[in-house]
Amino acid sequence: MRESVGAATRNPVHLSGTRGRVQVHLAASMVPAPVGLRPDPAPRLTSVETSVRGFLELTPQDAYAAWRLRQDVFVLEQTCLYHDLDGRDTEPGTRHVMLHDDAGTLIGYCRILDDADAAPPAWRIGRVVLARSVRGRGLADLVVRRALADCAERDAGHRTRAVVLDAQAPLAGWYATFGFEVAGPQFVEDGIPHVPMRLDRS
Repeated sequence: MRESVGAATRNPVHLSGTRGRVQVHLAASMVPAPVGLRPDPAPRLTSVETSVRGFLELTPQDAYAAWRLRQDVFVLEQTCLYHDLDGRDTEPGTRHVMLHDDAGTLIGYCRILDDADAAPPAWRIGRVVLARSVRGRGLADLVVRRALADCAERDAGHRTRAVVLDAQAPLAGWYATFGFEVAGPQFVEDGIPHVPMRLDRS
């Protein structure tokens, strides 16, 4: 699974908005100190917004920003040459979770695949990513929570599916805070140790 979320931290947030778009007002602890009081520049955030969209609901700008963020982190930063555009982004059941800052810039993302043909069927979270400049503020939590909420919404009126993912090994403990459990032996993908994880919600 492709992921880069930085240090996982817990911070208070305030949610507002509708089912389609959720605006998150960041508490003071999530807003970085002035540039002179921190070692490296980072954007000052007062709010962020999450949304979930199917492929046909993405604007060209949305799609470009998502693919660019994934490329910047997974291919360039992590120096892994692989087929990021694997054909699954366009599937009817795929959902793209977008995290935008208050200027409308995409700063976080993940996708949810509909593994309806798996035995048993499951939702698969992957491509979890944050822009380097906003890591360490707990924002990755918002992306994963929104993804899990979308899985729950899509299960409404149907049999509840498990949610699965392949976590980079150092992040397994962070995923465990959402209820995921290791579901198999560790393996190496593109030189990075991973562990399969599963969240049973029934």
